[in-house]
Amino acid sequence: MTRSGAPPDGLGNRLLLALPEPYRERFLAQLEPVEMVVREPVYAPGKPIEHVYFPDGCVLSVLAVMDDDQAVEVATIGNEGMVGIPVFLGATSSPGLAFCQVPGKAWRMAAGTFRELANGAGAIQQLLQRYTYAFFTQLSQGSACNRLHSVEQRCARWLLMTHDRVGGRDQFELTQEFLAQMLGVRRATVTEAAGRLQQDGLITYSRGIITITNRKGLEAASCECYRIITDEHTRLIG
Repeated sequence: MTRSGAPPDGLGNRLLLALPEPYRERFLAQLEPVEMVVREPVYAPGKPIEHVYFPDGCVLSVLAVMDDDQAVEVATIGNEGMVGIPVFLGATSSPGLAFCQVPGKAWRMAAGTFRELANGAGAIQQLLQRYTYAFFTQLSQGSACNRLHSVEQRCARWLLMTHDRVGGRDQFELTQEFLAQMLGVRRATVTEAAGRLQQDGLITYSRGIITITNRKGLEAASCECYRIITDEHTRLIG
């Protein structure tokens, strides 16, 4: 992780942009810009959460970790939100793992400072409560999706969510090994599913780079879970 400069005027994190105007300047003044690299940890199971993160170009993953060290993604966070809900809810650690999935910029704030600001103004607290509910919708809908829908549908949903969270960039770094871990399936299964999406002209994949070539077609290939998760976030946050 490397430091960047001072917070720019062109802030791209939607949750930060939704902060109530009277409190936004004070909140933003406590952020520091960082450049995230792939697989860089944000917090680890059972370890103190030292910072909360607001992606602004990068994408972060939250994973459930098993005793045998297997891990499956349960949430994808990008420019629509933040990583650090346990801190908002009063916890100092989490049994989960969070790390960088797609490299890029983020804003971070010390956990203690965030806790004070989040609890200091009712309007900020209400916004974060709505975001927390939207985040829980992603968790619950994702759980149902993993149980009921095909790998190809889930792959399309995950690619759409990532596309949204990198600010609509059509191209981003992603290995098939990484995607397999995110979907909780074997790499060969992901290769087959991604191959069908590529054959249909929806994506291209080469040397760890995914390019979205037909966004509407990818939406049609996905299940309803993408729309449900996205619509709920828009309703609650904007």
